[in-house]
Amino acid sequence: MVRDLSVDICVIGAGSGGLSVAAGASQLGASTVLIERDKLGGDCLHTGCVPSKALLAAGHAADAVRRAGRFGVRAGPPEIDSAAVYGHVHGVIAAIQPMDSVERFEGLGVQVIQDTGRFTGPRQVIAGETRISARRFVVATGSSPFVPPIPGLDDVAYYTNENIFEATALPEHLIVIGGGPIGIEMAQAHRHLGARVTLLELFKIMPNDDPELVDVVRGALIEDGIDVREDIKISRVEKTPDGVRVVLDDTDPIDGSHLLVAAGRRANVAGLGLDDAGIRYSDKGIEVDARMRTSDKKVFAIGDVAGGLQFTHVAGYHAGIVIKNALFRIPAKAETKTVPWVTYSAPELAQVGMTEAAARTAGHQIKVLRWPFHDNDRALAEGQTRGLVKVISTAKGEILGCGIVGAHAGELIHTWVLAISQNIKIGGIAQMMAPYPTRGEVSKRAASSYYTPSLFSERTRRLVRFLSWFG
Repeated sequence: MVRDLSVDICVIGAGSGGLSVAAGASQLGASTVLIERDKLGGDCLHTGCVPSKALLAAGHAADAVRRAGRFGVRAGPPEIDSAAVYGHVHGVIAAIQPMDSVERFEGLGVQVIQDTGRFTGPRQVIAGETRISARRFVVATGSSPFVPPIPGLDDVAYYTNENIFEATALPEHLIVIGGGPIGIEMAQAHRHLGARVTLLELFKIMPNDDPELVDVVRGALIEDGIDVREDIKISRVEKTPDGVRVVLDDTDPIDGSHLLVAAGRRANVAGLGLDDAGIRYSDKGIEVDARMRTSDKKVFAIGDVAGGLQFTHVAGYHAGIVIKNALFRIPAKAETKTVPWVTYSAPELAQVGMTEAAARTAGHQIKVLRWPFHDNDRALAEGQTRGLVKVISTAKGEILGCGIVGAHAGELIHTWVLAISQNIKIGGIAQMMAPYPTRGEVSKRAASSYYTPSLFSERTRRLVRFLSWFG
């Protein structure tokens, strides 16, 4: 027998964005239902951000052992225990899981329904044996791996991010299809853990990042021993007695033991009954306005399913926009110019705002400010001098964007996210006091270089000489 339930907020999807809305709404006094057909925590916790960073940490640790000799520390080749590596990955997930558990959210007053939810009309969702009516709905169903239509792919076993962390042994030779963040991170993690790795990309790796900074990452991958192949076309995939073969159009085929498909993400819109609710959508996601409202203004869509930037922190940001709109009736709007992103390779690459190419395309008259890590004393002391900070500013010192490639770039980008979001000009960064020796000095140095041409100009020299006449 179907039971009827009437609430203030009904959230479909318990990934990062959905959990944030559900927790916030319930604690603010709104009656809340959260529907999730799988595990709470979504892709980020179970198959995305968390396990990938845990595997990367293991890989970076192995690489640090190999490179210890540069500090006069004697170490042999690292011994990799596959079971222990995957045990670390699953242990990290287990440590975080309680924060995203059914018990915690029910303790917050959220009614959790573990089933598939779909719209049966503009104001109604059914999940299992429960029919929910709500004043507001939030769709936060995330995205899934996009599997390209490569001939033969359906006939071979392959990994995506959804199952690669379920492995029990590290691959002998991993072939990675896709040179975006997931492909780059997994290629390097497995290479550092001892696997042979071939990385295949139809165009250029990391296409959303500044090519100058990507060159630094590319060089590191090649130095690691990863076979990076760009501008290639795959004609088919075949099963072999020892694994898999990828046949390319213009060169010899590549044989590997395992295959990872990391060719992007696709919004999870199927099976939601969006047509029954009159909600406009496409394969790219649900159409939303700046307030994250769908074509039905009582229904919001957030995170990956909204078709924009696919990052966990964006989903959390969207959740805040929805809370303001749905509960407080504040017409808050989402903006994207301050959204940062990081590829957690070694070195890391972080970006916020416009790249140089984007700024020029937009018609800005820009100044490009750079400072290399090899001129940073902390980087020299720790032997991590690969990389630079690259800032894009206007002639008047307005910061349009910043990209950083180097050790801990994901932490260093915070300064520039704050600057852009709070409209702090380049002088604010140049004048801040940075503790010595820290990598953060690269940001101050880059900002200070904005003033170098005028500060050390002949005009300034004449001024100093003139003032010296007065004693």
